[in-house]
Amino acid sequence: MGLLSELKLAVPWGHIAAKAWGSAQGPPVLCLHGWLDNANSFDRLIPLLPQDFHYVAMDFGGHGLSSHYSPGLPYYHQNFVSEIRRVAAALKWNRFSLMGHSFGGTVGGMFSCIFPEMVDKLILLDASPFALDSNELEHLLTYRRRAIEHTLQVEASQKPSRVVSPAEMLQGFLKNNSHVGEECGELLLQRGATRVAAAGAQLRIHQQGAVCARHPEAAGPRPAHQVSLSWPLATRSHRALQGYCNVRRENDADREPLLFMLATLRSTLTERFQFVEVPGNHYVHMNEPHHVAGVISAFLQSSGPQPGCS
Repeated sequence: MGLLSELKLAVPWGHIAAKAWGSAQGPPVLCLHGWLDNANSFDRLIPLLPQDFHYVAMDFGGHGLSSHYSPGLPYYHQNFVSEIRRVAAALKWNRFSLMGHSFGGTVGGMFSCIFPEMVDKLILLDASPFALDSNELEHLLTYRRRAIEHTLQVEASQKPSRVVSPAEMLQGFLKNNSHVGEECGELLLQRGATRVAAAGAQLRIHQQGAVCARHPEAAGPRPAHQVSLSWPLATRSHRALQGYCNVRRENDADREPLLFMLATLRSTLTERFQFVEVPGNHYVHMNEPHHVAGVISAFLQSSGPQPGCS
């Protein structure tokens, strides 16, 4: 399934970029990338999915080819939830499915809670549909204060952007993202970096990454690789066996938040919720998309629960 078109949707601060595949008359699926990734993260997965659907992968603000927020405005979760609503309005979608990886899954889950009447199915790729951080809940004001102070500190220490060669940029990216293969790293940088004079390249996401909404100390444990799915509202969760917790939080042995999330979703959604573990790491949907394509395809085409899923 080839790329149908590149989109540029107007918003008050500029535009939201997106790319579309499949039949524009097919059931719509909005794809949400992870933190500091971009719409290219779905390039390898979508061609393996049913071709009678209409897939749109958006770049969140400050990511990929989308406009940055104005200086001084932090990138909060709720901002991205609002962006989904703006994209749906621009595309004239009243109801659609969501597929989100990592941070994008959390944003998609938040949107589904706020606008449940708009969401048909929710697919989570190694993601939690809501933030799980008991420490932040117990010390909410302290963590919110630290988040604001951290944003100001990072802004004050900003250094001018540096132009580097594509090879140097790729090596730096892979060093900080060892679970992403070289070919997938190049794919993300195609949309996350901008060519400049002298054959160099410059990251577009340096400002966005500098104003992360949450203080590092406030970041709680996240689930390992998973896929979640559900019907109106249906959710399917795919967990990679060497997922987020295993790769990025090696010293974090607390699985209670993940178990709590699964128990909550199962008790709330009952047969509309599925949880599937697949081999791979946090970027299994890019590195080995065939491991998740089959279960996602079956879920998208289904009208009810499928056998063999927990």
